[in-house]
Amino acid sequence: MDRTILHCDCNCFYASCELLSHPDLRQLPVAVCGDPTERHGIILAKNEPAKRCGVKTAETIWKAKQKCPGLILLPPHHRLYAEYSKKINAVYGEYTDLVEPFGIDESWLDITGSMHLFGGDPKAIADALRRRLRQELGLTISVGVSFNKVFAKLGSDYKKPDATTVISRENWQDIVWPLPVGDLLYVGGAAQKLLGQYGVKTIGQLAACKKETLETLMGKMGTQLYEYANGLDSAPVRARLDAEPVKSVGNGTTFPQNLTTRIQVR
Repeated sequence: MDRTILHCDCNCFYASCELLSHPDLRQLPVAVCGDPTERHGIILAKNEPAKRCGVKTAETIWKAKQKCPGLILLPPHHRLYAEYSKKINAVYGEYTDLVEPFGIDESWLDITGSMHLFGGDPKAIADALRRRLRQELGLTISVGVSFNKVFAKLGSDYKKPDATTVISRENWQDIVWPLPVGDLLYVGGAAQKLLGQYGVKTIGQLAACKKETLETLMGKMGTQLYEYANGLDSAPVRARLDAEPVKSVGNGTTFPQNLTTRIQVR
């Protein structure tokens, strides 16, 4: 039997938490940032109006202000974010004891064994979670619903803000394969650049590669990404106490440099 996994991702989390105290700024471009007197201070988070102006997380404040001269800057309050993260995960815990935080603003929920208690419809449960957090905490989330963790995360990223996306056995190839390969979990900048050198730009193109070739090119990570792209992720949702630290694949990953032929596909 397939599992039913939700991935819940808070929308513009830091900025959304700050705007709870500044509702008059909700429709204006707002960013949470470090010290604005420092030239190299960066944007930590932005709201949707700022995003529409082109403001990006991790860019310098001065660059963001060039794009959006009217950008309103707010200082971060990390204790506040931790408090809301705890409240949010407590709501998730009412639906399943298998809740795995992935950073402060994202969590996977395995509701396979409990969804019958809430009507049995995964999409309806995801919509109910969105509604509860909006009404009870004033925050919005996007939720991906799928049969594995990787596709559930892709689903939460697929449509924002405040949306539910179902990636099922029936539609996953149509939704997942056209997406940029960089959207796939653990495909960081270095991996994306390397794959691009061999003509792999989409998840579908990654899925079509020979597993052996990817393993030669990228080691065990190549095998893992092949499985992810083909819907073969079987990683369990680990409850909070069992959760492992988030690992990153990107600039810290070393790849063989002597492979100059194009990746073969099946």
